[in-house]
Amino acid sequence: MSDAHAVPFDAVIVGGGPRAVAVVARLAARRRPDAPWGAAPDGTLPVLRIAVVDRVEVGAGATWRTDQSPLLLNNTWAARTTVHADASTPMTGPVVAGPDLVDWARAAASDTESRPDTWAWDEARGLGPGSYPTRRLQGVYYLGQLDEAARRGSIEVVPVHGTVVDVRAAGSGLREVVLAEPAAASASARPAAASAVVEPTILTTPVVVLAQGMIQARRSARTERFADAARAHGLVYVEPGMPAERDWAAVPAGEDVLVAGLGANFFDVLALLTVGRGGRFVDAGTGAPTDASGRPCDDGGADGPHAGDALRYVPSGNEPHLLAGSRRGLPYRGKGALADGLPTPYVARIATRERFAALAARAGGRPVLDLARDVWPLLSAELVLAHLTALAEHRPSALRPSLTPGGLAELLEQSADPVRAAAAVVVDPADAVDPARADRPPLVDPSAWHAWVEGWVRNEQESVSSPLTSPRARVNQAMETLRGEVARLTRAGVFDGASLEAFGEGVLIPLGLALASGPPPRRTAQLLALVRAGVVELLGEDTRIEVEDDAFVARSRVRDAVRTRALIETRMHRGAVSPTDDPLLRALLDSGRARRHPLPTAAGGTVPSESLDVTRDGCALVDAAGAADDRVVVLGIPAEAVQRGSAIGASPGVPSPLLAGADVAAARILGVVVPEAGPSDQL
Repeated sequence: MSDAHAVPFDAVIVGGGPRAVAVVARLAARRRPDAPWGAAPDGTLPVLRIAVVDRVEVGAGATWRTDQSPLLLNNTWAARTTVHADASTPMTGPVVAGPDLVDWARAAASDTESRPDTWAWDEARGLGPGSYPTRRLQGVYYLGQLDEAARRGSIEVVPVHGTVVDVRAAGSGLREVVLAEPAAASASARPAAASAVVEPTILTTPVVVLAQGMIQARRSARTERFADAARAHGLVYVEPGMPAERDWAAVPAGEDVLVAGLGANFFDVLALLTVGRGGRFVDAGTGAPTDASGRPCDDGGADGPHAGDALRYVPSGNEPHLLAGSRRGLPYRGKGALADGLPTPYVARIATRERFAALAARAGGRPVLDLARDVWPLLSAELVLAHLTALAEHRPSALRPSLTPGGLAELLEQSADPVRAAAAVVVDPADAVDPARADRPPLVDPSAWHAWVEGWVRNEQESVSSPLTSPRARVNQAMETLRGEVARLTRAGVFDGASLEAFGEGVLIPLGLALASGPPPRRTAQLLALVRAGVVELLGEDTRIEVEDDAFVARSRVRDAVRTRALIETRMHRGAVSPTDDPLLRALLDSGRARRHPLPTAAGGTVPSESLDVTRDGCALVDAAGAADDRVVVLGIPAEAVQRGSAIGASPGVPSPLLAGADVAAARILGVVVPEAGPSDQL
């Protein structure tokens, strides 16, 4: 690489998704704290020149790219998405209010003069607080907020489309950001509208912000084995990764296809291979293509009280027969359909905030608490109580006489085994509950599996269509509240690191995702219709898949060998850095310029986390020797073990680690950069 290809910037942000947008928004707020959102540029303010590097789309990133299918949705409510910090987020920078996703959509939909009748405008018109937006529409929102913040803050955002492979020290405190190959850059925030003005291979800057988001993993030995078998035997293998980046046309129609993984991506795959291939959903009762509120049954992101109503699938003949399994054996539980779209927060009576505060006080800031020993008993008892309370309120005949909700709480608090206590108070054993297996089927005999699945379909249908009365939905709601309490303790640093890695990563986080991070109610109703229609068949717990001879073969606890010539793996990597395929993180870790964050243990040692080590206050990258580089700021998922909660998108009125980190990055940029000197004359 020649120095002639080096291009100077005031800062470089690696990763072009919502974290990059948030950094630019915080820069604008800090530069012009008294200028409201939408204010005209200040011509007297020196221009900051910021490069934002992304391999897909600057402003939207890979997850929210605007060229993806409208069948790919966010799994949370539109009202819970923003990129602007409010007073709820602890930070040193000023608050400059900006529109959340719903406010932006309303303004966009009402602007009939300047906006053409595009898909984005059409989707914005139908978006309500309880809707589940398409990912592409959310990407348009992020692009709009990036454009506005850049204008208001006198910031020239230069998109650079490519892959960063290294960040290295240069002279005079500068850092060189090395790209894998020449990449187009322009002064426009939207790549499609850009005409290339430079082709940099090295970007020089005083401050680098790493904001890669959901990093992926290198191919595992298993993935390599499956890919080799597919090439050798003419099989179809869709390997793990983002659904928007996979070739779904290769999946054969009308054939058995194995699906490994029943998490969030599973529901994306269902939509792409059914509605995406001409299949239709209709109301199970009326046969109409719309529900009782007039919303299309094909719309997986629909809200309203009828979004969870039972559906019937009308096949196109182009869909495959999906044989789906996983380690857990059950899909994520769906969210409930509510009249106003948004749930009322669950109020705990056993695992109360006061009890969590008492645990924190007992720890005294030391990493001595054990999740399995000190926290899980509280969580388990509360989840049992949530289930039994819903029964007591809405189906009291399911419980033995003389049990009130208050009496149930007292009974469970006094019990050494809440699960056994619950089993003793229900009339029908089918109404018993075991939180430890809430994301798994019971250990039924294989001959009883199909009958059990039919019951599961009924219970899950009730959960999404009648969430106010469903015990299952009440448990899901309780888990959403409880994992927030656990997160507060985790951020306080009072858990034994070994416990966080073993029980937290291995048990509690997966359980929380399965119960409280599930799909929209309409998406679950669609899945249940597909199960009833025989398009989807659940294989059960502990599904294992291997290559035998010239086929993929699956077995589970309840199924013998199932052979197919096609396999889809829907799992997504959760951001662990040790197996990452991100070339920049690989270069930093392998060279010792970065290390995995060490989690302190109760025994006085440490265990390595799956996150980069960064400083707590400045988010500065820490190397293998423990030295911090305050010119490299790391935000979000790759530093999740230090910046707890930063993997979660920002919501209005809720403290956001993501936005707090963005404010730290903005402060660091402004603390180093001397705009008047120009980027080539920086410190």
